[in-house]
Amino acid sequence: MSDKPRIWITRRLSDATLKRARRDYDVVVNEADTPGTADEIVAASHDFDAIVPCHSEHFTAEVVARFGDRLRIVANHSVGVDHCDLAALKARDIAVTNTPDVLSDATAELAMLLMLGAARRAVEGDTLVRTGAWDSWSPAFMVGKQVTGARLGIIGMGRVGRALARKARGFDMEIHYCNRNRLRAEMAEGAIYHDSIESLLEVSEFLSLHCPATPETAGLMNADRFAMMPKGSVMVNSARGALVDEAALLAALESGHVAAAGLDCFVTEPGGNPAFSNRLDIFMLPHIGSATTRTRDAMGFRALDNLDAFFAGRTPKDLL
Repeated sequence: MSDKPRIWITRRLSDATLKRARRDYDVVVNEADTPGTADEIVAASHDFDAIVPCHSEHFTAEVVARFGDRLRIVANHSVGVDHCDLAALKARDIAVTNTPDVLSDATAELAMLLMLGAARRAVEGDTLVRTGAWDSWSPAFMVGKQVTGARLGIIGMGRVGRALARKARGFDMEIHYCNRNRLRAEMAEGAIYHDSIESLLEVSEFLSLHCPATPETAGLMNADRFAMMPKGSVMVNSARGALVDEAALLAALESGHVAAAGLDCFVTEPGGNPAFSNRLDIFMLPHIGSATTRTRDAMGFRALDNLDAFFAGRTPKDLL
């Protein structure tokens, strides 16, 4: 029997991550690459010293209450930890870590893609060409909204929000932000601070969401807040689906008050919202913000770095 810590990896991580994990630990990988169920997570708490989950595995208070005594650490392969009841895990003396920093640029790239795709009517244009329906042109054809020089509002100026701001400056955008705390001048890099979401929305020709999903931020963008945005604005969400009241977004699009939306996350995942599927003014992707080879390797290695520190008796860098 191996004297190495026994690790359950709940999803198929990058090849480089799995190679390193198998070198250093006694590893079991869920080769089926399906979300771990509550019963599987509970069983793993009896059989493994550590679990490396993704946001698809849910460590609710009810699940944690059924845990055995073997599990010592949950080393998340994600930044967001809204799938973990941190208080319940702490009460069982189970360490929890995440993987910040390493996916900021990839997610910000995707937010920029969503912004450009929504603004320049990418879904509609792609559909015209792909279906053979493009049979004319005029100066009034497929006119969209210009990103360059526009005002961008960012809700949540953490790592990803700041990475997006840096990229948006390449488009000469005027950056505005709302955050729990005002950033130091060297971090804000000229971005204009708003002490309320309402104040930010009033100036946001483009709006990008980058705050965590919490009970306080659920439905953050609702009917009242969409109405506060300038007519013809564009909203982008590459954070968490729970931040947006999807019925309110549909109503704002149908009225024309919001011109378009770019979405990488949805209230229901996987699957998304079927009501969005026939709308050419919503540019959608299937929650792939961090899906680059470089970033997935970095996320896996960050999770393993946290495990290495923990089992060596050191405090993991990303201990929550």
